[in-house]
Amino acid sequence: MTNPFLDEHAVEAALDWGALIEELRCWLARNAVEAPPRQVLPIQQPDGSEASLLIMPAWVPGESIGVKLVTFFPENPQRGLSTINAGYMLFDGATGQMKAVMDGDAITARRTAAASALAADYLARADAQELLIAGTGQLTQSFALAHSAVRKYNRISIWGRNSDSAARIARSLADQGLPAEAIFNLEVGCRRADVVSTVTAATSPIIQGAWLRPGSHLDLVGSFRDDMRESDDLALTQAQVFVDGHDGALNSGDLAQPIRAGLFDPMQIYADLAELTQGRHPGRTSDQEYTLFKAAGLSIEDLAAAELAYRQTKS
Repeated sequence: MTNPFLDEHAVEAALDWGALIEELRCWLARNAVEAPPRQVLPIQQPDGSEASLLIMPAWVPGESIGVKLVTFFPENPQRGLSTINAGYMLFDGATGQMKAVMDGDAITARRTAAASALAADYLARADAQELLIAGTGQLTQSFALAHSAVRKYNRISIWGRNSDSAARIARSLADQGLPAEAIFNLEVGCRRADVVSTVTAATSPIIQGAWLRPGSHLDLVGSFRDDMRESDDLALTQAQVFVDGHDGALNSGDLAQPIRAGLFDPMQIYADLAELTQGRHPGRTSDQEYTLFKAAGLSIEDLAAAELAYRQTKS
């Protein structure tokens, strides 16, 4: 039997936002997945830059096995190419036979956005009305769509260093029925936003804690290495901090750098995403507290998304 290849369009068609968010909630609450720490292997480039190869396996014994291979080339935008490229392989957990190969970029974009939206369902104010997304890469549209599946926003602001890209993405989202607009002053956008989501490859803070409103939720997604960082110290220290998973989050600059400086203790992390879905922490407890969610990506999210896509295409 030929194993199917699910390209980008097939994966996107199979992963409805609402269904995927609930799939992640169920898998995380079930707590049955074994997921070794992901490997991030540096790859020195001839031009002196550094790329990365990420290896992310996960399995449920006797049920399912999956592995995602991801390349991260930060210089690619200068070549007109995507920063992140990935492939996903799905196996039968009982026999080890391959079930499918999938476009890993689509899996990554879909599950990353869905996981942040799931976290926001627990951590953003119930009456949140304005979403700001900082970044104009391949994840931006997915984040706007996923977050809109758990909150009804009256305004979605898109900010990026490239204002033309921000305007293009905002127009595309508006064409899909979302109240999106490009903004050109990040501070002004942060001061009025209820939810701020960052999807950049920044290596120094772009979000200042002093810009954030009491009761706001900060969703940090872009950094996954020690030298990458999207928020300043105050944004972290004034907030109740949550993570998708401890290992990856603690290796990202947004947490690792303040920890080294003695400004933050890992014991101050309130809960991870699994603990939120299992009801072991209530999430937001007041309308005035700051919340922060640091995501670095979990292989359980990839496996859940891949299994859902496979089931949907087989039905």
